[in-house]
Amino acid sequence: IDVTTYSRGGYHGDLNETFMVGNVDADGRRVVKTAFECLQTALAMVKPGTLYRDLGSKIHKVAAANKCSVVRTYCGHGIGSLFHTAPNIPHYVKNKAKGVMKEGHVFTVEPMINLGAYSDITWGDNWTAVTSDGKRSAQFEHTVLVTKDGCEILTARENEPVMTWDPALLQR
Repeated sequence: IDVTTYSRGGYHGDLNETFMVGNVDADGRRVVKTAFECLQTALAMVKPGTLYRDLGSKIHKVAAANKCSVVRTYCGHGIGSLFHTAPNIPHYVKNKAKGVMKEGHVFTVEPMINLGAYSDITWGDNWTAVTSDGKRSAQFEHTVLVTKDGCEILTARENEPVMTWDPALLQR
């Protein structure tokens, strides 16, 4: 579920979580947990001085260690009074993103993780994206603010300032 907010103060927020519905098999649980861990690992890197492109390398390592792939079509993005703005933050290895994180930067990290191939196709409605091989995908996303010592997750759950894996919160 991907949720976007727009505050009266004129700022956007962007958040995504994947929920497991019913009796989910081991592969389904694996891709959801891997997507969560990819975002969790990337957010742990967010601090002044980190290169934006380095997030993709860490995300790729987590995904590959769990026999998953990372979608290359979509990326994280700057966010504020404009919804999609610079910087672009690719989530895959060997990307060419430019820029260094600085205190005060606000952006999203939103890796899409697949069980099969990293490629996707867009349906005729020009909105719906699916994996090219029909295998399952999962995604988690947060909007973050770079602070002097790290980051603040602006879209965090109440009383959860850091991401904590809890399958009970994601099972329906």
